[in-house]
Amino acid sequence: MSIQLASVTKSFGTHKALNGVSLSIEAGSFFVVLGPSGCGKSTLLRAIAGLEPIDTGEIDLDGLPVARDGFHLAPEDRQVGVVFQSYALWPHMSVAGNVAFPLETSGKRRAAVSSRVAECLESVALTPFMHRKPAELSGGQRQRVALARCLAQGAGTVLMDEPLANLDPHLRAAMEEELAAFHKASEATTLFITHDQREAMALADQVAVMWDGEILQVADPDTLYRRPVSKRVAGFIGRSTLVPVVVERVDDGEAQVRLGEITLDVDCPQDCIPGPATLLLRPEHLVLATGSRGFEGTVERTIYRGGYWEVFVRVGDVSQPLLMLLNRKAAVGDTLRLDILRGWVLPG
Repeated sequence: MSIQLASVTKSFGTHKALNGVSLSIEAGSFFVVLGPSGCGKSTLLRAIAGLEPIDTGEIDLDGLPVARDGFHLAPEDRQVGVVFQSYALWPHMSVAGNVAFPLETSGKRRAAVSSRVAECLESVALTPFMHRKPAELSGGQRQRVALARCLAQGAGTVLMDEPLANLDPHLRAAMEEELAAFHKASEATTLFITHDQREAMALADQVAVMWDGEILQVADPDTLYRRPVSKRVAGFIGRSTLVPVVVERVDDGEAQVRLGEITLDVDCPQDCIPGPATLLLRPEHLVLATGSRGFEGTVERTIYRGGYWEVFVRVGDVSQPLLMLLNRKAAVGDTLRLDILRGWVLPG
């Protein structure tokens, strides 16, 4: 199912959890809503699922309105499956029983239920565990039971609310691969809520960055990383240095800027104009210079990250140190000769 939200608002007292949210999610896509805790992500998911009525706006699923102007379609009629952080499994039921539950409550025949449960357990590689109780499973296996249950009920849309938050770091990477495989196999529209940008970048076709109940930017992960539209998005996505520059010349998506005493050629939006601006520099944009190129900087601080060092370098009268990555150790006070390969002038 496709998902459309138009100017959706939801308040709790004086707090606007959703403030005019508009989104367009294509059928079959893996769409991630990314933002810090308390930004409204879970409220957004609950509104789409029908678990939270909205105040104003409209929500459509596959072109049909499910919430607008006082109309609220019940959750069980939306063909939406929800995977919560806790997975919400019945502890007294077996794996097969948990997957079968939505089918049995809908009145399907026993033979049809057994056949469908077998298909869904096979799709998430849990057939050998079908008679076990949730307490006998790992965190990753319990999550796969919750996913199989969504498949069993025929959900055209699967909503996941921070489903990896309770897993150990080593298990998260494995579950990311399983989620991607599940999405490919099911072809269901998947809306995934997370505060972890690494998860968002690894899984998403499109990412919406959410902050204080509003959507700041929607883009594919690469565009979001390389070309954020604001300081807030740039600071939230990845590691970066944001420094003031003066744009001196603009030519079809490229700009010449002055950073302190340094002149650079960088990327910029089409509507960029000469004058004061903010330059985004990612750590990989800074490299050790070769030949006669580059400029000097002094190492202010280093952090070892296992196999590489984060190095903060002070350059001339630039307002803050620039962050770069090195695969060798650098000591505080060392002088490095640097070059900047690229950068991005933030819009506005």
